[in-house]
Amino acid sequence: MTDISKPKTEILTEWILASKKIVFFGGAGISTESGIPDFRSAAGIYQMEKESPYPPEEILSRSFFNRHPEVFFDFYKSKMIHPEALPNPAHLLLADLEKEGKLRTIVTQNIDGLHQMAGSKNVVELHGSIHRNFCMDCGRFHTLVELMESPGIVPQCKACGKVVKPDVVLYGESLDDRVIGDTVKAIAEADLLIIGGTSLTVQPAASLITYFRGERTVLLNASSTAYDHRAGLHIKDPIGSVMKQVGDILRTH
Repeated sequence: MTDISKPKTEILTEWILASKKIVFFGGAGISTESGIPDFRSAAGIYQMEKESPYPPEEILSRSFFNRHPEVFFDFYKSKMIHPEALPNPAHLLLADLEKEGKLRTIVTQNIDGLHQMAGSKNVVELHGSIHRNFCMDCGRFHTLVELMESPGIVPQCKACGKVVKPDVVLYGESLDDRVIGDTVKAIAEADLLIIGGTSLTVQPAASLITYFRGERTVLLNASSTAYDHRAGLHIKDPIGSVMKQVGDILRTH
């Protein structure tokens, strides 16, 4: 039984100490404390600045990308790329837990690469990464720097001059089967599932947490979700500050 009189950060710490196969399933909320707004907020800012009539889901859809690449890349480059962002205490603690052999996998809906920057190795990127970009014609790989430095709003391939598309999953595109398989396997084998910074509304990604078969689920999210009933522990404080507190407690053990 969990002692509900204890501070929730202490309970989370105890659960981490008792676990050997932790999986972290995260969303935009883990990166907001690194200065990266969630895409709906970013799109809202973009709409105000540009007086754009397009809703967020339309801007980041494959059909919109095909029809209006200039608008897509204007938004993408100005609001989705944050090269100055650095990992926060949540990213860093997860990387430490992996090094200690407690955390098996990070499953992220984010495309910012901050988990890898923090030192995490086993990261499953459900929605791709801004750091991978490929020519839609010849397939040539382009770095983020190459994409950003390409002349004109729409980036062009250095080899053939055709459009370079970020390796991110847009609305209307399917998740990679291998990525789904890796996610399902990791979650099914976990003994502690920590869900952080996600409203669990984006499908099919959100439904993947239903494969968890363990007894302990932690939800670190400011707002309620449709999956709250699955969580044995719900902490609504900012995830970065929560994980810093947990890290401080762990260092005393």
